[in-house]
Order: sequence, then structure tokens, then C-alpha cells
Amino acid sequence: MAILIGIHPVTEALRAGHPLDRILVARGAAGARLQEIIDLARGRGISLRFEERPALDRIAGSAAHQGVVALGAERRYAELNEVSAKARLLVVLDGIEDPHNLGAIIRTACAAGADAVVVPERRAAGLTETVAKAASGALEYLPVVRVTNVNRALEDLKERGFWIYGLDERGDEDYAGVSYNTPTALVFGAEGHGLHQMVRKHCDVLVRIPISGKISSLNVSVAAGVVLFDWKRKATTPDPQ
Repeated sequence: MAILIGIHPVTEALRAGHPLDRILVARGAAGARLQEIIDLARGRGISLRFEERPALDRIAGSAAHQGVVALGAERRYAELNEVSAKARLLVVLDGIEDPHNLGAIIRTACAAGADAVVVPERRAAGLTETVAKAASGALEYLPVVRVTNVNRALEDLKERGFWIYGLDERGDEDYAGVSYNTPTALVFGAEGHGLHQMVRKHCDVLVRIPISGKISSLNVSVAAGVVLFDWKRKATTPDPQ
């Protein structure tokens, strides 16, 4: 059973019509945003229970639930062929292991207009409640595809006409100067070691973000935000005549 914790993730799940079994609210908790959750749940006929905070702490595995926990069906991963058919932008993650980074990237990808996020089945974070909270509701709107092998997924996308752009600190192209062909797949590597060697070989273009100062690289979720919104800007700016 999936667990959602926090006001924003639960609110977005209700707004998006995500199947929820019941919602637990801490006794004595109040506020306009919490009342919106109560009203939405009642409007959808979802069971509401008011519990003492220690009970919510145990279910959430944390005290950082803001007084609300939702229990629902396990999230269904999308299929690659489903999302790639009409997609302009897919975000492929080569083994992101930190759930906070995964959630942040999903949130940013959604905001930048991506059509889906692709993650590997093994050696990567799954769609946990920590990811859902970090994504701040984006999981209700952005499909996530889980694949057995990232390299095979990239080969499949190439056959479907996608151009593959990998973010790599050793890349030849400055991200600011890249003109993206569509449909686009942007590939981001894992914390610490970046893209795996075989994944790099599957990329049509390796893109770098120039870094000033003594820091050699950015956190992957920050780097993803830089490149994703650069893609968005270029995708929505008409070519000069």
C-alpha cells in the first residue's frame, strides 16, 4: 500500500483523482490547507479518520507529516511505449539513488514540460513516500516508467526517433549552445559517478554545464533543473526569421 505524507502531496493526489483508501488527520490539527484536504476527501467519499499524532508518526515513519497521511493503492509504473508515442521530452535517470534527488527531479521535470521520467529497476530509488513528498504532488501528473535496462531503453527510443542528450561534465557541448532536436531524451547520471560508460556511448550528444570557482560539479537535481529549463526555453522560443 502506498503512503503519502504531507499537505501538498495529499492535496495534489486528491485533486488528480488518485485512488486513496483513507486519509488520517492528526487530532487538533487545523488550518485552511488541511481543511481543503478534509473537504476534498469528503467530496470524493474517501474515508477520513482523526488519530493522535503518535499514530500518524508510526504509519508515516516520521513526524514530518504535517498532520496528514493518506493510504492508497500502489503506484502503477507507466510503459515506455505508452509515453514515447506522443512525447516531446523524456527524462531518463541513470541510477539516481537518493529519493530526495529523485523527487526533486520529478518535480522539476513536470514543471519544465517533460512527458515522463524513466528510471531503472535496480540500483535506483523507487517511488517511496519520501520521493512523493520531495516531488510535491508532481507524481500525480507525470508518468514514471521503470525499465529493466537503461541502455536497451535508449536503443528503443532511438528506434522511435528520439535524440539522446546526456549530461556529462566531460561533454563536448556547452548546454547553452545546444539546439535540441525533438523528440528529445535528456539523460542524467547517478550521484557521484555520473553516466555509466555504456549509457554515455548511447548518447548522440554529451552536454556539460560550465562551472566557475572551485566546485567541480552540481548536485544532479540542480543540474537537471538547469538543463530542463534551458530545453523548455528553447522549445517555446520561436526561431529567428
